[in-house]
Amino acid sequence: MLLVMDIGNSSIKVALYNGADMAHYWRVSTNRNYSSDEYGTILDGMFRHAGHSPSMVEGVMVSSVVPTINFTIDHMCRDYFGHEPLFVGPGIKTGINILYENPRDLGSDRICNAVAAYTHYGTPCIFIDFGTATSFGVVDAKGCFLGGCICPGMKLASEALVSGTSKLPHFELVMPDSVIAKTTVSNLQAGVLYGYVGQVNYIVERMKAEMNEPNTQVVATGGLSRLIATRTQAIDHLDGLLTLKGLRIIYDKNRG
Repeated sequence: MLLVMDIGNSSIKVALYNGADMAHYWRVSTNRNYSSDEYGTILDGMFRHAGHSPSMVEGVMVSSVVPTINFTIDHMCRDYFGHEPLFVGPGIKTGINILYENPRDLGSDRICNAVAAYTHYGTPCIFIDFGTATSFGVVDAKGCFLGGCICPGMKLASEALVSGTSKLPHFELVMPDSVIAKTTVSNLQAGVLYGYVGQVNYIVERMKAEMNEPNTQVVATGGLSRLIATRTQAIDHLDGLLTLKGLRIIYDKNRG
C-alpha cells in the first residue's frame, strides 16, 4: 500500500492508498517542534486505530511546503514505515509541462493539484486551493501548467484584520445571509467571506479571458472551499482530496 503525505503550514493530510483506492485518510497538525518519534508515534497510533499496520506500507510519497520539517519526516518514514520517502521536487516526473519561470520556485502542493486536476477533470482547467494561502493555478488545453496567483487565505486575512485593530473581535468563519450585516461580527464575516466570493469570481473570469477558454473547468480544494462554493457559480467541482490524488498519480509515474 502507498502512504502519501501533504504537509501544509497548518496541517498534514495523510492517506493510505490500495492501488487507486483510498483506504483511509487522516489529518495531523503541523508542528515544527515535533521530533520524528513524535510524528511516528502519532501516525502509528492512527494506523492501528484504523486496523492497519505500518508494515503494510510499500512506498511513501510526500508534498511539503514546510521545508524545515522535511528532515524530520524523512527520518520518521524510514524508522516507522521502513521506506525512504519520495518528495515532490526537482527531478520528479509529473506528466505535465511546467511553464513557470523558475520551476524550482513552484510549491509542491500546486504541482500535485495541477496533476490531479489535469488527470481527473481534463483540460483546460483552473484549480483553487483554499488553504493557509488561497492559490489559483491554470493548466491549458495542452496539459501545460501556465502559472496562477496566490492570495492570503481566509483565516489568515481574518486574523490579520482583528489583530491589527483595537476594537474588532475575533469571529468564526460563517457565511452570513446578507452582505448588508447589522452586527460587528456579521459585518466582519460578510466583508471577509463575500469579499472572497468576489475575488474568486473575478480571478476565474480574468483567467478564462486571458486563456480565451470560456468553458474552462474549475475545481476547488482545501478546508474552506465548500464555504465559498455555495455562494458562487464559478466553481464547477469540489474535491477535498485533490492534492493527495495528485501525490498518488506522481508516485505511479516515479515508482520504477
